[in-house]
Amino acid sequence: MKFVVLGSGTSVPHPKRSSSAYWLETAGGSVLLDCSASAIHRMAQENLDWANLDAIWISHFHLDHCGGLAPFLFGTKHAPNTQDRTKTLRIFGAKGLKRLLKGFDTANDYGLFVQPFPLEIIEIIEIEPFEKFEILPDVEAVSISTPHTDESRAIHLRDTDGKTLVYTADTGPADALAALARRVDLLVMECSFVKNKPVETHLELVEAMYLIRKAEPKKAVLTHLYPEWDEIDFNVEVGKFTPGCEVIEAVDGLRIET
Repeated sequence: MKFVVLGSGTSVPHPKRSSSAYWLETAGGSVLLDCSASAIHRMAQENLDWANLDAIWISHFHLDHCGGLAPFLFGTKHAPNTQDRTKTLRIFGAKGLKRLLKGFDTANDYGLFVQPFPLEIIEIIEIEPFEKFEILPDVEAVSISTPHTDESRAIHLRDTDGKTLVYTADTGPADALAALARRVDLLVMECSFVKNKPVETHLELVEAMYLIRKAEPKKAVLTHLYPEWDEIDFNVEVGKFTPGCEVIEAVDGLRIET
């Protein structure tokens, strides 16, 4: 698997951190994990083959995670790069995703569902914990609910090479995340706050470290970092804990191969 951080930040405008989006190349194709408004340009900036993207996963409906989805489809509808494309683009998420996209589409009759290639919107309705589904050919996925919004999901991916990744997206603390991420090759976990978090539906560092210790991944990336992290020495703060694996600060443009 090849993993690229497109956006390591939040909804708060930041000069160096775009909002949530991550590119993943697997043995079965490419997946965009969340699609913020900035993601559609970040893919191009990182020289990624966005015109042949195979699938999109939307973790929940906060705009810093899905606000670029309609603009991306508006772009693929008209971009010269996609006019000869023939393969289907598949979009996954929780119940309500299709209604959300239709709402964007009808706002100005954009015709987002009339593409130069087949477009299949897959509305995932009431996915049960640890229910398996195929997000790409031969790439097995499992999605569980997380304590953030009603539709929020974390996802576990396994490709034919046996490589595994868990992306928590936004979440409060939940031991189920550690079970989902047990000994994965790469755990991509939100860590919005350093300490004294103002809300329960995000993680601060001590909670993220607890979950990492329980999960025992080979590597972990902490992301969705609010601007308060700008004044913090990441390695010093993480070094106060014993996570049991390498813990990496997400920055826009970070690339990891597992």
